[in-house]
Amino acid sequence: MSKKILVLGATGTIGRPVVAGLLARGEGVKAASRGGKPVGDAEGVAFDFDSPEMISSAFDDVDRAYVLIPSGYMGVQEALLPIVAEAAKRQAKVVFQSVIGADADDSIPYRRVEIAIEKSGSPFVILRPNWFSDNFHSFWKADLDLGNIALPAGEAKSSFIDARDIADSAIMALTSTAFDGKAFNLNGPEALTYAEAAAILSDVIGKPIRYTATSEQTFIARLKSVGVPGDNASLLASIFHPVREGWTSAVTDDVMILTGRTPRPLKTYAVDNASSLTA
Repeated sequence: MSKKILVLGATGTIGRPVVAGLLARGEGVKAASRGGKPVGDAEGVAFDFDSPEMISSAFDDVDRAYVLIPSGYMGVQEALLPIVAEAAKRQAKVVFQSVIGADADDSIPYRRVEIAIEKSGSPFVILRPNWFSDNFHSFWKADLDLGNIALPAGEAKSSFIDARDIADSAIMALTSTAFDGKAFNLNGPEALTYAEAAAILSDVIGKPIRYTATSEQTFIARLKSVGVPGDNASLLASIFHPVREGWTSAVTDDVMILTGRTPRPLKTYAVDNASSLTA
């Protein structure tokens, strides 16, 4: 019997299209989520990052795994290193969704996980996606509704990437050995300021959208006012530091290398997701 591919976060923004794409290729998939329900024709498996006792059974009959952790999760190393160890024990290939800029410093928690994977002896591919275009209809949707995206991103640029391009890159990494042992920085085809991004969104949805550069302190206070715990608010604010420094502005050809096509620009994302942006 052929082994299956374990997909963590299988009901999320990236996990769901990864599962669908793998199933379309005829792969057997174990879709891991807290609820443990099947995703399409994929086998559902209950999984919680705070319950390490679930890791072993999740890897039963698995020879490849797509490993990620929900954004904003505080204990990155604590949650992911036991998963890396289990994959190594079973010699299962790991495709790890890291974050852009993780390789800037070996003390960064995501980089510590990357290093553990690199040293584990398991086949691996590391994907470092830039800021998701999809954030505009999820995390920043409330701002969009108010017509004002207020973030501590300064006037620097980011090469926003469509979640579909991340998923397509992951699928190729999981179904080919050609990219093993390598890391890829996944970016969109253009670097934009948030003001430029707001102008594109405004043009597509037919509603005035502006961008306001705020301070970290203002951003944290705003998050706390709607119930976000202080530590989480500070973490979310801190991840805009690389944006302000210009570290998220690079445009690479890594999506092309993995998928054989150019990634979707922000305008394409906006047109395809107009209903979600205006809901």
